[in-house]
Amino acid sequence: MLRVICAGAVCTLAMLAACAGRGMPPEPPTPSIASVPPPPAAIAPATVQPPDQINRVTAVAAWYGKELQGKKTASGEVFDMYGLSAAHRTFPLGTAVRVTNLENSRSVNVKINDRGPFVKSRDLDLSYGAAKELGFVEQGTARVMIESLDAAHDSAQYTVQAATFAEEESARQLKERLSKKFERVFIVPLETNVARFYRVRVGSYGSEERAEHVAGKLALEGLEPVVMRKD
Repeated sequence: MLRVICAGAVCTLAMLAACAGRGMPPEPPTPSIASVPPPPAAIAPATVQPPDQINRVTAVAAWYGKELQGKKTASGEVFDMYGLSAAHRTFPLGTAVRVTNLENSRSVNVKINDRGPFVKSRDLDLSYGAAKELGFVEQGTARVMIESLDAAHDSAQYTVQAATFAEEESARQLKERLSKKFERVFIVPLETNVARFYRVRVGSYGSEERAEHVAGKLALEGLEPVVMRKD
């Protein structure tokens, strides 16, 4: 520490605020989980390569906090919004990275202990504590440099997240539709302090390239898929 969102999901998520607050009270505001407004036009999303291919990449970072406080992360650790952690789609869990805010040169070391972000407009989700160290809590997003502090060469499996819904029935309907064209379509629930969400995922692939190929096909279905490391 997607777009085929049903109307109920959109309404729910719009009330969460896009991973940041304005005029910070003692407690940070509640950011969005499944649908976050894209960052300002000046901040373009970056394509982040796996850490075994490159040690330093630029990316767009956002933050998350109260909506997952006390919940288990993908690594099994309990999320502490005031700690120094991050979520990334493909870095191995446990990877230590240094994140530098390119707008003010402030840096912080964090551990990847969760999966996300689930939207293509962001590359990294930081805990509230890490975002505070980097000085972009009120801004919401920031252009950052990510430097892997660990050499990672392990094998991995990847999956493609097709969409996220606030209603289980909507997730089931998409699963049925995709099952006619893709192998192994499954639903992964996500319990937050705000609501329960249902993530529709497709397949298990031995390479990120193969997963990206499938993601391209899902995009033709009108979806906004993201490739995730499967843990």
